[in-house]
Amino acid sequence: MTIEPLKLVSSKTLVLPSANIDTDQIMPAKFLSMTTKNGLGEHVFSNLRYTDTGTLTNHELNSESGKACKILVAGDNFGCGSSREHAPWGLTDYGFRVVISSSIADIFKSNSLKNGLLPVTINTEVHEWLMEHSGVHVTVNLEACLLELPNGMGSHSFPIDSFSRYCLLEGLDEMGYLLEQNNQISEYENR
Repeated sequence: MTIEPLKLVSSKTLVLPSANIDTDQIMPAKFLSMTTKNGLGEHVFSNLRYTDTGTLTNHELNSESGKACKILVAGDNFGCGSSREHAPWGLTDYGFRVVISSSIADIFKSNSLKNGLLPVTINTEVHEWLMEHSGVHVTVNLEACLLELPNGMGSHSFPIDSFSRYCLLEGLDEMGYLLEQNNQISEYENR
């Protein structure tokens, strides 16, 4: 299966400053029965975006400027809690391509990488600066593994394993990668 290739994302940021935002806050359990990725963006962070009666709140996620952001900056330990692919599915369906934090839960990171969402971990100093400057325009360059900041804040490298990087750059999930190797697999089997 293919996903949208991710090479360079240049966007204003949307900041959610709370630490320990878990997958239930990202995608509440009542939406886990959905079996398609399409439409999950409507439900992402629903407890922040909707009142108990279902009307929209004035949260930045509901604003036109918020909806235009492709980069989410989150507090420490983002994506903790249970494993649910619906969380990165919802974030990408909403329009995010990158999540930046000083720490991102391992299972969320793994699910994100498999579904076209780039989790970027950065040092505390850069994270604090981003948290204080919501709406700043930044560029995430996956080819160079650099986060490029404005206002003399420079460029900062971020870690990503080579397989995940390749798949995101090429727009492949794990199955798509295996299918890409079909000729080589057939040649091996024929020997």
